[in-house]
Amino acid sequence: MEFSVEFYETVDGRSPVMEFLEELRRSDPPDHAAVLRGLVKLRNRQNHREPLSKALGDGLFELRHVGKLNTRVLWFFVRGRRIIAVHGIRNKGQAVPMRDLDTARERMRDWQNRFEP
Repeated sequence: MEFSVEFYETVDGRSPVMEFLEELRRSDPPDHAAVLRGLVKLRNRQNHREPLSKALGDGLFELRHVGKLNTRVLWFFVRGRRIIAVHGIRNKGQAVPMRDLDTARERMRDWQNRFEP
């Protein structure tokens, strides 16, 4: 069975991950294509572990792509075999910066408050 991959939207309808991917498409087309392939692979549960994906704690996971810069899309699971992508980053280091984890957690809580019973 496959999972669906969806993108978090703010209350005003913005999608931070889609905006991140659009900027990545303009700035680094090869990495953009690789991240899109990774998002498609997340539909298969066999790819929910390393090297493609890694648990970050508190229900968050990262889709990982190593290129000129490390590109990550942070996401979480919801009922019904759904994955919600909440934040995208690029950095040189191996660790996800705390401010980005905080942003992803905040978006995850916002989504849960609005859409989970």
